[in-house]
This record gives sequence, structure tokens and C-alpha cells, in this order.
Amino acid sequence: MNLTISGHHLEVTPALRNYVTSKLERISRHFDQVVDIRVLLTVDKIKDKDHRQKAECNIHVKGKDIYAESTHADLYAAVDELADKLDRQVLRYKDKVQEHHHLPMKKEVV
Repeated sequence: MNLTISGHHLEVTPALRNYVTSKLERISRHFDQVVDIRVLLTVDKIKDKDHRQKAECNIHVKGKDIYAESTHADLYAAVDELADKLDRQVLRYKDKVQEHHHLPMKKEVV
């Protein structure tokens, strides 16, 4: 699994990098076919202070790309919300691609 963390209008500190890595580990725990994860952390200069910090993530899994984004006043809270969204999407995709074959019904001999 390749993990790329980059920042736009902010410097990605080692503490922030460790926090993002620890939050995204649970995605690879749920689904082992994750190929690539790209995280972009942004600080926008908008007037609305509640949605200034933004976290975006693209996950490339076998057969599909999954995208999620989250905005919040605190960057760590945005990362938490992003991890929850991605976790739900990955679990839904995992459930979708699993084989759902059922055994055929037994025929009764009369």
C-alpha cells in the first residue's frame, strides 16, 4: 500500500503525518486490496471559519477509485470525519465484491 500525504497552504508536520497514518490503518485492516492512498490536506482562506480546514482522500482499490472529502474548523477533526467516510465506503465496496454464491436447493425425490 502506497500512502502519499501532501499539504496545500500548510506544512505537513510529523505529528500530523502520524495521525493521518494511524487513522487510515483501519481501512487497510478491513480491506487488504488497497493499492494506493493519496491524502491532500488544505487550509482555505475563506471567510467561513467552520469549514476552513479540508481533508481529501483518493483510494485506489482493485477495480475502483474511492474519493471522500471533509471540512471542519479543526484539521484533526476533518481527518477523523474523513476516515469514517472512507471506512463506510470501503466496507460497502468490500461487501459488494465478495462472492455471494449460495448452495443450490436440494431436490426432493417423491
